This record gives sequence, C-alpha cells and structure tokens, in this order.
Amino acid sequence: MRHQSILEYARFRWFKAALGLSIIAGAVYLWDEPPLKPYGGTWLGYTLGTIGALLIVLLLWFGVRKRRYASRVGTAQGWLSAHIYLGAALLVVATLHTGFELGWNLHTLAYVLMVATVASGFYGTYIYLTVPGLMTANRGDETLDAMVLKIADLDLEIREKALSLPDQILKVVNASLDNTRLGGSLARIVSGRDASCPTGAAIRELPEIGKRLTGEAAKLNHEVYSLLLQKNEILGRARRDLRFKARLDLWLYVHVPLALALLAALSAHVISVFLYW
Repeated sequence: MRHQSILEYARFRWFKAALGLSIIAGAVYLWDEPPLKPYGGTWLGYTLGTIGALLIVLLLWFGVRKRRYASRVGTAQGWLSAHIYLGAALLVVATLHTGFELGWNLHTLAYVLMVATVASGFYGTYIYLTVPGLMTANRGDETLDAMVLKIADLDLEIREKALSLPDQILKVVNASLDNTRLGGSLARIVSGRDASCPTGAAIRELPEIGKRLTGEAAKLNHEVYSLLLQKNEILGRARRDLRFKARLDLWLYVHVPLALALLAALSAHVISVFLYW
C-alpha cells in the first residue's frame, strides 16, 4: 500500500474544505458593494474577521491536540492536514478582511504576524515532507548511536596501527583521534560541516608524509589512511544526520514564538475594535 502523506489525508478532505472556504470568501467579497470601500469595519469585514479569528484559535489548538495522545477527537494526521490547509485558507480570509487597507498600526501588525506565522508553517511542512526521507537515505541501516560506536571502534584500530609509525605521522593521527568532535556550534551543526576537523586534516596530510616511507611502514601508513577514510565517511553521515535533526527542530523556534505573538496581537486587535470602533 502506498504511503499517504498528510497533504493527501482522507482524499484531500481539508484541501477541499480550505479551497471551498477561500472561494466562498472571495466570491462574497466580489459580490459585496459597501457604501464607501471594503475594510474591516463593514458587515463583511466583521464576518471575515470573526472567521479568521476562529481559524487562528483552531490552528493554535493543534499545538495542544498533538500532545494529547489519548484524545479521540480526530487523528493526529487529520489535525495536521487541517492545520496546513486551513492555515492557507486563513491567508485568503484575513487578507479579504483587511479590504487591502494596511497601515502602520496594531491591526496591520496582527496581519503581518499572521502572514509570517503561516509562511513559517509552510516551510515546516516542506521540511517534514522532505527531511525524513533524506535522513533515512543517509543513515542506511544505522542509527546515530551506531555510527558513533563504529567511529570509536575505528579509533581503537587506528591507534593500535599508528603506534608503529614515525612521530610526525603519529602526531597527526592522534590529533584525529583526540580532537575530532561531532556537533559543536549551531552554525557547525546546521551546515553539517567542520572545516577544521582533525580527521579531514589527517587525510590530507598522511599521503604527503607517507611518500617518504618504505616497506612495512608504508604498508601500515596506507592501512591507517584507509581506516581514516572510513572514519571520515561515517563522520560525514553523522554530521548530516545532526543537520537534518536540526532542520526538523529549528523552524519551530521561529514558528511557535510567531504564533504566540500572533495570539497576543489578535487579542489586542479584537479588544481595540470593540472598545474604539
């Protein structure tokens, strides 16, 4: 059976609902002829504003629903599908609510925060649809822990073989064994690269140093070099795995604060409307 993505959930149920809502909102907006000009204070503006506010509350509730594992109100996949498509519909409804009248005020701030929140959600959708497959392809049959253990085993073998090599080579090899690190700064994790990696430096230096070796020492140096290449390949996969994990998590550090800021701005927007308009 083919895997069904969240976008295809229940034969695109929420896509159809969001599309229908957007078409109806657009059709009524085109049909309506306000006495002055379209804006949030007309009957249609209030109606669209109410729908938009309810959509925002519903979308925010997804953050609560996905942590209620015992809830029987729909499936987590269904809620996520609704979250994505209704977020897209919210862009249409909220834009029509403004009547395309924007300015430097609290109401526009709420609109801008809404657009930014939805846009970050779209990016998160892209991440969750693409990154897991990349992680699986990168890992193969191994977990990150298994890769780390394999690196440790290679380090032991490299150390044992390198003990018989000249001090100049041993110094380079020991730097790889003692100073190579996974993770580190945020920039290093997100990029998945470490330009100053001692293992990479050892791979670059050993062939040049080894040119002066002969006999058993040259053979041993080649074996150490081959093991370092294996280690470097696993390090690359481990760093990519950390990068993929970071991409899965980091966008939430933008999306969630934006959503909370949107809720605060929406509350202020609604209160100010009822108090002063």
